[in-house]
Amino acid sequence: MIVSGGENVYPAEVEAVLRQHPQVVEACVVGIPDAEWGQRVVAMVQITPKATVSAADLITFCRDHLAGYKLPRQIELVDELPLTASGKIGRKQVADVLQNKLTDG
Repeated sequence: MIVSGGENVYPAEVEAVLRQHPQVVEACVVGIPDAEWGQRVVAMVQITPKATVSAADLITFCRDHLAGYKLPRQIELVDELPLTASGKIGRKQVADVLQNKLTDG
């Protein structure tokens, strides 16, 4: 669970909405530390080959299906999500990559 601004955000709910988009294969939603909100909702999204969707398009798509506090603040589009040895999405690896990328860049 992600706590952002005192509100609970369940990653599975946001991931399910992202997966409804026709150009999304899979999604992983995590919370990264944020000085103002406690945690910020961010996502790494695996898109289909030759997809034309942008991160902004996906945030707009989510806006139609989620409350404002549940919206990902940033989305990183990737060809493949990192997987663990057992073949599951590596949520910790995703969080580390997003935290490094979004706080440095």
